Amino acid sequence: MARNPILQGPPPSPAPDDDRDLRPQRMCEMVGQREVFERLAIVVDAARKRGEPLGHILFDGPPGLGKTTFALAIPRDLEVSVQIASGAALTAPKDLVPYLTNAQRGSVLFIDEIHRLPKAVEEFLYPAMEDFRIDITLGEGVNARTININLQPFTLIGATTRSGLISAPLRDRFVLREHLDFYSVDELAEIVTRNAAKLQTPIVPEAAHEIAARSRGTPRLANNRLRWVRDYATSRGDGRITLPIARAALEMKRIDALGLDAQDRDYLETIIRVFNGGPVGIESVAHTMNVAVDTLEDEVEPYLLRTALLVRSSRGRKATAAAYEHLGLSTPADHQGRLF
Repeated sequence: MARNPILQGPPPSPAPDDDRDLRPQRMCEMVGQREVFERLAIVVDAARKRGEPLGHILFDGPPGLGKTTFALAIPRDLEVSVQIASGAALTAPKDLVPYLTNAQRGSVLFIDEIHRLPKAVEEFLYPAMEDFRIDITLGEGVNARTININLQPFTLIGATTRSGLISAPLRDRFVLREHLDFYSVDELAEIVTRNAAKLQTPIVPEAAHEIAARSRGTPRLANNRLRWVRDYATSRGDGRITLPIARAALEMKRIDALGLDAQDRDYLETIIRVFNGGPVGIESVAHTMNVAVDTLEDEVEPYLLRTALLVRSSRGRKATAAAYEHLGLSTPADHQGRLF
């Protein structure tokens, strides 16, 4: 029996990063994001049965939630090859040509941080995504000529943490767009338990739940904190991760029960102690802490906003009553009974 054309090509190699041993290799191994998984399972199965390339897919969501994991698991499930590129590295159309011309039928081209593609590269992608062809101009002026190159039908998978920066024409060319959301504590606890087994480290359920509860709903953070707790258990214990060991390890890194680290608490304490709880402009807080504004906006504020410890308005940032309570500070009279 002839092999399905979409199944041709070697499976992709493992992701070349420190999480490669902990990341699921197939979609069926993934925990959480079940609605996304079910929709993807349908389109992958349909493409396999029809022997056609999969439609283009765009993943968006905060960092560390599994966009890259999904993007690399899909070609493994289809048993096709994959090429990996970064939007920041594709500065001109010529940078994209080798990826497109080397693409096999049914293969996957994964572009991470696709929102960072320059406009010229975006426009160069349009005919490649729709008609599987590219137009290359050689020469200049009256001597210029255009070469049309037909491409093998392929699947473009894009991942972005800032979908709003993707232009509408590019966004509309993706057949399937999926948003990844944060994980529950129970889902993260299951991930921690599975990955502890991969690391050959015994862990009790209570310790897995403790690590999960302090991981901000993000598998990447859960894996990073699991690795730290494992090292602590090896150095300060007998190698087993118990609840006291997990708590001691996380407290040594100053990660509290809500998942806040030292910089998060310093940010809240600066607003409360220096600026009387706010509202205050982000630049004033950044200068006081001697931290870059981008660091506060990209790394600190998202989780504080999500946990309602901080509110942001046109007047500036303001600590909520929950922030005072979490830090063990007395709440001002104008915060009593109010969120902020």
